[in-house]
Amino acid sequence: MIDRRIPTWHDFAPLMQFKKPELDPKKRRLDTALTIEDLRRIAKRRTPKAAFDYTEGAAEGEISLARARQAFSDIEFHPSILRDVSRVDTSVEVLGGRSALPFGIAPTGFTRMMQTEGERAGAAAAGAAGIPFSLSTMGTTSIEDVKATNPDGRNWFQLYMWKDRDRSMALVDRAAKAGYDTLLVTVDVPVAGARLRDKRNGFSIPPQLTPATVVNALPRPAWWINFLTTEALSFATLDRWSGTVAELLDTMFDPTVNFDDLAWIKSQWPGKLVVKGVQNLADAKRLADMGVDGIVLSNHGGRQLDRAPIPFHLLPKVVAEVGNDTEVHIDTGIMNGADIVASLALGAKFTLIGRAYLYGLMAGGREGVDRTIEILRGEIERTMRLLGVTNVAELEPGHVTQLARLVPLSAAATHVAAR
Repeated sequence: MIDRRIPTWHDFAPLMQFKKPELDPKKRRLDTALTIEDLRRIAKRRTPKAAFDYTEGAAEGEISLARARQAFSDIEFHPSILRDVSRVDTSVEVLGGRSALPFGIAPTGFTRMMQTEGERAGAAAAGAAGIPFSLSTMGTTSIEDVKATNPDGRNWFQLYMWKDRDRSMALVDRAAKAGYDTLLVTVDVPVAGARLRDKRNGFSIPPQLTPATVVNALPRPAWWINFLTTEALSFATLDRWSGTVAELLDTMFDPTVNFDDLAWIKSQWPGKLVVKGVQNLADAKRLADMGVDGIVLSNHGGRQLDRAPIPFHLLPKVVAEVGNDTEVHIDTGIMNGADIVASLALGAKFTLIGRAYLYGLMAGGREGVDRTIEILRGEIERTMRLLGVTNVAELEPGHVTQLARLVPLSAAATHVAAR
């Protein structure tokens, strides 16, 4: 038999603790984001379709991007127990300097199209977090303004080699004079990939108003108010352009660039040089033999050659071959701090985030980028603790198994024949 009684006010009082309401709508919005996917959903609500799809989309059928993200899902962690993980150190030494976290912000183009604060928000957030910020050749904030925004942090400059070599190297010279410590030479864009979302949306610089874009803009007035009441959108490193993104890329980029050109660039740059867009072991070996300081395994976020190799799958082989000679970094598909931890365990020295950063930017400007970094930091620390490691150096291949989903047909046939 249960004895019952009439509850008193003292019984109710502990249950009536109401949370103090947050009056700042931006902070309230960002506080609800617990994952990068949450930031993505907020970004989609707040950003016109053409600009959001430029960030979200990839080439052709977007298979490369889907496979890259799936590869991070297809892992198994192997934790150790009964370790003292009360303190965790997430810092790493990368390219001759310290980063408080094992990731930096990747170079992104047309960034102020996504949200008007653009690269300034990314550079300021990176500086505050103690991580590198990368400015793209196709950025919408100047080399000098990014430096002014992040004067004491690590700024990297990403170079596309144009057909006009003198203009390209003028940018390199500006970056060196501004104190950028690393040059990222992107080598996987001899021509623009077929980014079908952009074509279907008529994505252009500057935006072209159509009945469809007007209708899409109506529920997103904040974006348009910011766009129309701040400085006109322009590129930081080239003259104004009026046309589609693909037309711009095909006009600028040089399909004749080769290893000799890369060696020439290396001879001109006084800082660290990293080659971004490496997609096979042979190229990684050749670059290591050239003496580059680092390579980034990347398929350009799936935005160039669809069905390109998955960087995360390439990682163990490349690290085994060249990891002692050059730093191996990785990007493409990273949406969780656990993705970063898995990459580090398999030998990556560093990682870069692109879309994850832009989702935060679109969701809330500078504060949104801060929230991206905060989410990833928490996920990294939690994953490391649950694995039983206290610093990045303790991560090793035994902590991760890459589960097989895509197996080459020849290998599968050999396996069947052997049974």
